[in-house]
Amino acid sequence: MTVMLKSTDKAIAEAYRLALLDLDGVVYRGKNPVEHAADSIRAAEHAGMTIEYTTNNSSRFQRVVAEQLRGFGLDVEPHQVITSSVVAARMVARHVAHGTKVLVLGAEHLREEVSRQGLVVVDSATDQPQAVIQGWYPQMSWEQMAQVSYAVEQGATYFVTNRDLTIPRELGIAPGCGSMIQAVINATGVEPVASAGKPESAMYDEARLLAADGDDTQPVAKADCLAIGDRLDTDIEAGNRGGYDSLAVLTGVTNPHELMLAPAHLRPTYIAADLRGLLAAQPSVTRMTEGSWTCGGASARIVPQSGGKPGDGGFTLSVGDRGADGMDALRAACAAMWAFADDGCDASRVSLPDDAAFGR
Repeated sequence: MTVMLKSTDKAIAEAYRLALLDLDGVVYRGKNPVEHAADSIRAAEHAGMTIEYTTNNSSRFQRVVAEQLRGFGLDVEPHQVITSSVVAARMVARHVAHGTKVLVLGAEHLREEVSRQGLVVVDSATDQPQAVIQGWYPQMSWEQMAQVSYAVEQGATYFVTNRDLTIPRELGIAPGCGSMIQAVINATGVEPVASAGKPESAMYDEARLLAADGDDTQPVAKADCLAIGDRLDTDIEAGNRGGYDSLAVLTGVTNPHELMLAPAHLRPTYIAADLRGLLAAQPSVTRMTEGSWTCGGASARIVPQSGGKPGDGGFTLSVGDRGADGMDALRAACAAMWAFADDGCDASRVSLPDDAAFGR
């Protein structure tokens, strides 16, 4: 499957009605705001874009997240924050009967959402729960994870809020929910039956339903929605799985090398350095007759090393003028690498320039 970048003839904020905006690594890093994020969001809203904040973090109440965002100068209501706890509780409720016992490992937000769905929250495998939902919060203990394992071993249906292996924090990258889930899988040999978080698209589907205007029960059309995130293996993959266009920003986990080497199911529709990309049109990427790719004033092409013939050895990705911020060069480079891989060539044989070539 060939997936290439798209272009727009107007600012992204004007081309899409609803932004499905990730939080960690996009709007904030722990308690700290990401540069340019708040100003860009306000400008996008002024241009007519509706913002729904989507996060795999299951530990924080919607109202707490909204309060933090308001501290950045954003006008945010709690209902605009779609957490994996909100989605997970509704997901479990669709699989079990009203009043079913559910063992919940997670913060109070997850427990509250499960109770709100008419389910009975329990803490021990001895309560014989019919289902388990595992989330993430900093105070989770070995004993709590052991109870999850015992319940799963005894036949409880296993659900999780998300499978992020890592989470950005103020001091760096820390183990995420997926790392804790893997411990339970290692102990039981049982995989979760479903995950509420990205890379599944359930969160985006829920967000566009909740963003429907007034009494309209129809979700916002997918063609009018844009998934935005910093992780290819969650935010962008969820968009691709669900049929949503997506924007990858470089303020969190993803770097230029990951983008250039991305397989088709992890490729975004657009690339920007940060959320200021919402306020600009996305330039087109064009394949030239001599085999190079151009974007704006930048270009990229793959050439055989040491002047040899294709197939004789390795290759080098050659990048021309990188443009004002390096993004045009990165877009051209991604197009060149993706086409090379989609033609059946081995992308690992290509020597890539340092991230500094793209202003990173």
